[in-house]
Amino acid sequence: MKSIFAKKFLLSFVFVGISTSYVSAQDQSVRVTQDPKFEQLLNEKRKINASLTVNDSYKIQIFTGGSENAKKALNEFRQEFNDIDATIVFNTPNYKVWVGSFKTRIEAEKTLADIKDRYKNVLLIKPSR
Repeated sequence: MKSIFAKKFLLSFVFVGISTSYVSAQDQSVRVTQDPKFEQLLNEKRKINASLTVNDSYKIQIFTGGSENAKKALNEFRQEFNDIDATIVFNTPNYKVWVGSFKTRIEAEKTLADIKDRYKNVLLIKPSR
């Protein structure tokens, strides 16, 4: 009888000891130090992501075709209209040059009227990704 009682007491003592050490391990605090440049990188990423929103903006497509001609059209556009954003987008099998990032259709149509004389096959688009 003493043997069973001693085993139960010993198991209870071990259980309480393990529980106590587990609970005390939870009280420790962790200190994280962060490089200040990390916050700068996050802010830059946020700015880039904000400028890449395509779904709720209108674009003007000024070119569709091969890679080299798309680069040429992009460079020509940037020289003539340096205040308007422009990029090349690949959509199989063509490269497309999209310009602008307009919040409203009216704003896009005003710019379209300005560049329409210079580029023959311009389209007003609202891309979705």
